[in-house]
Amino acid sequence: TNPGFVARITQAGLDYAHQQGIAVLEKELVQLKLPDISGDYRVRHVGKVHYELSSLDLRSFHLPYSRISLVPNVGLQVSISNAFAEVDGNWRVKIYFVRDHGSFDLKVENIYIKINLKLGSDTSGKPTIDTSDCSTRISQVRVHFSGKFGWLYNIFHSVIESRFRKILEGKVCENVVSSVRSEPQPYLQTLPVTARIDAVAGIDYSLVAPPTATAQSLDVDLKGEFFSLAHRSAVPFSPLALSFPPDHDRMVYFGASSYFFNTAGFAYHAAGALVFEITDSMIPKDIEFHLKTSTFSAFIPQLETMYPDMPMKLRLSTSSAPFLNIGPGGVSLKPVVDIQAYAIFPNSSLAPLFLLSLVSSGNVSAVIDMKSSHIVGNLTVGRMKLSLKHSDVGTFQVRMLQSIMNILASSILLPRLNARLDQGFPLPLPDRIQLFNVLVQFHQNFLLLGADVRYQPR
Repeated sequence: TNPGFVARITQAGLDYAHQQGIAVLEKELVQLKLPDISGDYRVRHVGKVHYELSSLDLRSFHLPYSRISLVPNVGLQVSISNAFAEVDGNWRVKIYFVRDHGSFDLKVENIYIKINLKLGSDTSGKPTIDTSDCSTRISQVRVHFSGKFGWLYNIFHSVIESRFRKILEGKVCENVVSSVRSEPQPYLQTLPVTARIDAVAGIDYSLVAPPTATAQSLDVDLKGEFFSLAHRSAVPFSPLALSFPPDHDRMVYFGASSYFFNTAGFAYHAAGALVFEITDSMIPKDIEFHLKTSTFSAFIPQLETMYPDMPMKLRLSTSSAPFLNIGPGGVSLKPVVDIQAYAIFPNSSLAPLFLLSLVSSGNVSAVIDMKSSHIVGNLTVGRMKLSLKHSDVGTFQVRMLQSIMNILASSILLPRLNARLDQGFPLPLPDRIQLFNVLVQFHQNFLLLGADVRYQPR
């Protein structure tokens, strides 16, 4: 099936992640533990020489030139060139009954490392990364020995250099494999595949397929589905395909489909959370009326006879989940809200008065943005249209209540909805990632969010 949410990492985003990764790898490589080297070598006119190299200390390891490349349908490749390292250590020599020792320094230059990274997903829907291949080639090793017999070591330095080259080539790739498993792999596991939003709902951000490398980007398809925490039920509609524009100016892009937002409405409606009650205590003090039968009796005279001067309550609910449309012009929805009016007896029991249907005469428009790594929104409602669905107090002119309902919707209901939308819904991001330079665009059936990334080390 199509994903409900897509995350795209561009080459610029990969380059930034690569900078962070190379800095870590450089620190890891300098911690390499090199084994002692010993052996025998026959020198012409001298005889058999037994040598030992010990206390090898990798003083520095620099990776000045490297790049990360996308390999379509395969994964990522990291190429490191012209790396260099410096090693210090001690030497010991034995020729017949003569022994001596000293120190040496070794320079390793023109180190080339190629790392292929395979991307996947585990059973929980989290991304995985591992090395599928690693190769190291060292083109130059130069060793210099000091001491009384240093000249002798320098005679057969090629043997030492050859052995050292093989050892270091193997150790570098061992370290790379270990570093990938100890650094980026655990870090990717911090990606939240389920995000709890509040006491009612959460978001499922699990991967529906392994990440896909193309020539321009790395795409990650996520389920992108809201669900009720109390009871998860199947969503009665499917996500549509998202056609990303060829835009690669930002490091990352997020495609949030209309399916993503509509599952939110479905989850909250199924959980009974789209029910809202208005009582007199909630009416702002600057509005000069009270939610009482005496107020409404001006429009419904029989109320004063049946329920004289009694407090009222309005219960707002949706008969079905609100459905949102996204297009190049923006976001719109046409919710239908039922308003049940009650009179409240002194013992707190309720008497039903009438049931109204409230429909926006135009589309309810929504502004969507990104703030603090959250998708946030703000609703704007035009004029409302009322109709009477049922009355327990006889017939009356509904249009007379129009202005009261408009005031209650604009001064109480809408501010509370927008306060919740301003808290937003979290984007699927691993730990310590901040987004800036945000871009928001509307496309057919999805919202496109673009941003640059800043990583905050521990």
